[in-house]
Amino acid sequence: MKRINEYKKLFEVEGAISLKELKTTYRGLVKQWHPDKFQDEAKKEEAGIVSTKIIDGYHFLVSIAPETKEASLEEYANTITKAQVADFKHKSMLLEVSFTDGTTYEYFGVNHKLFNKFVNSKSMNNFGRRNIFNSFLYRKSKKASIEV
Repeated sequence: MKRINEYKKLFEVEGAISLKELKTTYRGLVKQWHPDKFQDEAKKEEAGIVSTKIIDGYHFLVSIAPETKEASLEEYANTITKAQVADFKHKSMLLEVSFTDGTTYEYFGVNHKLFNKFVNSKSMNNFGRRNIFNSFLYRKSKKASIEV
């Protein structure tokens, strides 16, 4: 949640994320903080760090935007209903779940108590569908590997 709030603050986003507004703000910030715009080496280095943060923030916010989630809803529903939980990691309030179809999703705001219930449940898939996968803000963090 901290990362979400940090990026929203950087892009001056309040409430729901609009891809159109986000793109406009992104372009303005990239122009403002492009390293080639500065002559002083210290300022150039700072601009490089800030521009990298802007790029990361943009891609992150796009991945959790309602429009992005809506476009991939069918794929997500297919993953959580047909694929099994293959692996998981929990750090702070972030749960990362890898599924057997090769996709990985991050769920924001999952506390340690709920994570323990998830791990100790008879069926992590059923518990996840009932209590986590459809209840928390999520984003696809890794794509399935392409089979040739």
